[in-house]
Amino acid sequence: MSSAVRIGNSSGFYGDRLAAMREMLTGGELDYLTGDYLAELTMLILARDRAKSPDRGYAKTFLVQLEECLGLALDRGVRIVANAGGLNPAGLAQAVRELADRLGLSVRVAHVEGDDLLPRAQELGLGTPLAANAYLGAWGIVDCLNSGADVVVTGRVTDASVIVGPAAAHHGWSRTDYDQLAGAIAAGHVIECGAQATGGNYAFFARDFPDLTALLRPGFPLAEVAADGSSVITKHHGTGGAVTVDTVTAQLLYEITGARYANPDATLRVDTIELSDDGPDRVRISGVKGEPPPPTLKVSLNSVGGFRNEMTLVLTGLDIEAKAALVRKQLESTLTVTPAEMQWTLARTDHVDADTEEAASALLRCVVRDPDPANVGRRFSSAAVELALASYPGFTSTTPPGDGQIYGVFHPAFVPATEVPHVAVHSDGSRVDIPPATETLQLAKVPPFALPEPIPFGETRRVPLGVIAGARSGDKGGSANVGVWVRRGDHWRWLVHTLTVEKLREMLPETADLEVTRDLLPNLRAVNFVIEGILGQGVAYQARFDPQAKGLGEWLRSRHIDIPEEFLS
Repeated sequence: MSSAVRIGNSSGFYGDRLAAMREMLTGGELDYLTGDYLAELTMLILARDRAKSPDRGYAKTFLVQLEECLGLALDRGVRIVANAGGLNPAGLAQAVRELADRLGLSVRVAHVEGDDLLPRAQELGLGTPLAANAYLGAWGIVDCLNSGADVVVTGRVTDASVIVGPAAAHHGWSRTDYDQLAGAIAAGHVIECGAQATGGNYAFFARDFPDLTALLRPGFPLAEVAADGSSVITKHHGTGGAVTVDTVTAQLLYEITGARYANPDATLRVDTIELSDDGPDRVRISGVKGEPPPPTLKVSLNSVGGFRNEMTLVLTGLDIEAKAALVRKQLESTLTVTPAEMQWTLARTDHVDADTEEAASALLRCVVRDPDPANVGRRFSSAAVELALASYPGFTSTTPPGDGQIYGVFHPAFVPATEVPHVAVHSDGSRVDIPPATETLQLAKVPPFALPEPIPFGETRRVPLGVIAGARSGDKGGSANVGVWVRRGDHWRWLVHTLTVEKLREMLPETADLEVTRDLLPNLRAVNFVIEGILGQGVAYQARFDPQAKGLGEWLRSRHIDIPEEFLS
């Protein structure tokens, strides 16, 4: 079909706005409604859920949404595709059928499976994780839709695949239509995280939404995907937030690894994306180039790492460093068994001559981890509390004594795509094996771009980088990415010569000893950094107080740098 297909999104994570499905179905015309419910942390949560009962392991909120909206979707001819199946897509598909029966609705429900590699984990050299799930692509979804499914639920497909599938089915693309597929991956990457494309988590919110009213309830985005793979990102008329070149740029930079963004069906060349204003709340994505996918699939490995506990102590007023040193020595000497890991962090949130007690206080955090829950349970937390009358002046804590809690660790792995089954299960129970890609291309870094000529400038002023630059950051397993973009060509010429890897390490001292790579994205006037290992062993490990690196870009924007005076007028 040659007309653009309208694909909306109603979930960016497990726990997103429940009302979004109804809002998208009633707010305007759609052909498909998708939902992304999975993340690395979510897979661990669902794995522990499945361990309690084999009938569990999927996103239950999807059923809550369908109970209200399934009839509405059928009446409007909107087909639903979601990865809410998690670790049990067959179980969710059956639950949707049972829900439809209770509601008196006739619904064709299909699902996609094969991503769960746990039974073969040792055979594939993946160890003994709690969950092992390969990231599948879109062609199982395409097969289900072509078989007439009204609802398709999947396990661990890539986030963009729930959008690529409907686009490919609608337009009849082949598996080697790489430019078209990459265009749909780009559109999918923009709308997969819901309101992040319409003003949520947006660096320039204070400038672009000065009265904040429009951001009270940002609308969810949709993509109008054309037959050539180009798209327009928009939202339903009258909903909150906005779709602008900057909101789309921000989301394109979210959780990417560089100029090549690998997916199981095609590799998106992020450096080829062109954005243009297409009218109010409409941004066109064009010029996208794609390449064959890599020969391997990424596998998400989640395991139980052990047990963790933490205490946060408040240090107020004078002698903050000495107070921290005292209580640290006291607690470490008091413990009869030292936990396997003991991590201290002092956040100097205190201000000199503060006019409130809170502003005069710093936070000292002690995190402990150990395979034995006894070593990080009451033995640890009670020992900290027992110091209350014998330690630094003003001793107080924000955490009560408690037992240790299980924590997870995440590891990525890669297996040949030929080793991973990919099965479309139709509403009548028939099963179709989806073959892996026959043409592949090993993933490699894009050769460095020739830098533009440095821009001559005069006087500079030391101000926060965020005065002229936006940023978006997020987690990539134990690593994190920070994408930084500017709005003007002269700002870009300054940025690429100024914000080097060395400068980033200087501005973010926590990255000083970590491997950092930089990619240039000239069409987006952006640079992307990947910081290896800053999140330890993944989100559930909680190596930092910001375990998903969501605020990392905002920290970078707040750091001061010498910016040409002419940019600041």
